[in-house]
Amino acid sequence: MYKIPCQLPLEVLVTIPQSSKMQARSCHLIPSKFPVPVKLPPVHKPPLLGKVPHAISITVPSRQVSTPDVDDTVAAFWDYQFLFVSQRSETAEPVSLRVVDGAIPPDFPSGTYFLTGPGVFTDDHGSTVHPLDGHGYLRAFTIDGKKGRVKFMAKYIKTEAQAEERDPVTGTWRFTHRGPFSVLKGGKKVGNTKVMKNVANTSVLRWGGRLFCLWEGGDPYEIESTSLDTIGKFDVIDSLESAPQRGLKSGDLWDIAAEMLKPILYGVFNMPPKRLLSHYKIDAKRKRLLIMSCNAEDMLLPRSHFTFYEFDSDFKLVQSKEFNIPDHLMIHDWAFTETHYILFGNRIKLDVPGSMTAVCGLSPMISALSVNPSKPTSPIYLLPRFANEAKTNAGERDWRVPVEAPLQMWVLHVGNAFERRDEKGNVKAIQGSLSIKFGIMQVSINLDTNENCQNCTVNPLNDWDKASDFPIINQEYSGSKNKYVYAATTSGSRRALPHFPFDMVVKLNTADGSTQTWSVGCRRFIGEPIFVPKGAEEDDGYLLIVEYAVSTQRCYLVVLNSKQIGESNALVARLEVPRDLNFPLGFHGFWAPTL
Repeated sequence: MYKIPCQLPLEVLVTIPQSSKMQARSCHLIPSKFPVPVKLPPVHKPPLLGKVPHAISITVPSRQVSTPDVDDTVAAFWDYQFLFVSQRSETAEPVSLRVVDGAIPPDFPSGTYFLTGPGVFTDDHGSTVHPLDGHGYLRAFTIDGKKGRVKFMAKYIKTEAQAEERDPVTGTWRFTHRGPFSVLKGGKKVGNTKVMKNVANTSVLRWGGRLFCLWEGGDPYEIESTSLDTIGKFDVIDSLESAPQRGLKSGDLWDIAAEMLKPILYGVFNMPPKRLLSHYKIDAKRKRLLIMSCNAEDMLLPRSHFTFYEFDSDFKLVQSKEFNIPDHLMIHDWAFTETHYILFGNRIKLDVPGSMTAVCGLSPMISALSVNPSKPTSPIYLLPRFANEAKTNAGERDWRVPVEAPLQMWVLHVGNAFERRDEKGNVKAIQGSLSIKFGIMQVSINLDTNENCQNCTVNPLNDWDKASDFPIINQEYSGSKNKYVYAATTSGSRRALPHFPFDMVVKLNTADGSTQTWSVGCRRFIGEPIFVPKGAEEDDGYLLIVEYAVSTQRCYLVVLNSKQIGESNALVARLEVPRDLNFPLGFHGFWAPTL
């Protein structure tokens, strides 16, 4: 039994049974003899908003816990914890969702909204992992507009790590992989090299008639789209390209260091030579899938190797281009235009003390890296998408030299990027929308006739200065000029949770600078919005979001009319997920229309 002091003359008594699931069995408010100021564990910053995420410890409360509204600090603590309660249940068959508000409109395009994210954070032996290391839990909402119904399914991705850490007979879990962002409390620390824990929990993609769940640093897992059963790993990168490169390229110091690191990273830590990033792009005009990888050893060296791959609609490799950049970068998301790949770089450096504690198992492996404050600017690399040779002649731009944005940014996600051309067809400017820590920004790069940067500006998009993330657009406009950006944002109404979790959707009009919002309500939060196109106009469609009503411990699928964001009739429908299938916060989703 644990006592949580409150500012009122009360104590919150939480009884935790001596069971492996470590869930609170009861919660009571009783008089306290000596009222004391509230002193709760700190409300952690969310992993998606930190610079370089570190391990956090998640308290797993009961589904029956309620908190007094009179003290927002107490309520905020439990609200945040409830977003990360593990869900171990899966669906054997599709479940019909009950409509609690509105109705699915007949013109809603038929298809499936896939959403992936972590599902288990605490094992049965006392270890807790960071949400980024939680095992992938795939959810599917299949929508039939004509019949006005939604079917729901949810299953774990059967990764190799899941097979090692979950007993298929008893259903119990024992975490043996540390994961890049976690430290095991109940497992082996020193000498534990099981770091690259591919949990397939970050993003989901359907391409070429196949469904995939991706993770930052390993092969995606292919999923059977109707049953959500795991088929297995899918080797996206051709084996010849992904094989370790033998020999030295130029014989410089960093090439020698790379050759020394490869046996350790590839062998001891079992890292793939090329790490596939979890964020991909779809070029709707060319009907291509764009993905990128980076070399494993570059995490520890002051240089970066990025390879971009483009596949046609039949999953045939159309082209691949490799870029060696003399900068130590961490890239999570990126952008493309008609003629460029664009990297909004986060400069990092090797943290020696952090490396030592990480190797000893006292801190997560991500502690080996830290933000590099050496420059007051942020690099933006404009990489030629189709040029055969680098532009190194006099008067022509060298892509190895970045555009320096005039402030230090920590880029989280990119909404879109596009080019503006002059009357002769030359690229005159490149604009991009992206989320950085605590805001949605617009980057504008003006170029001369040789594509050299004349100036670069970074400003809040539409003067929207509230904490925001997950910028999305109508995917038909990806890589092209778009007008509307949607994002998850915060109202800022919670004193104890001013930045995260998000409780509003914001629609940003980049043409006239206007903004419209829709709020989910008190003590209710949302994740990433997804745009479902319906008509010819850019904002003619619907937004899908998942609502987490933590105060009542329920999840809902919410349908909004994207044209009516900001109006009283924006809400189209709200459907309730059965209580026993409530799930924790998701990461990224994908709308797959019925073919």
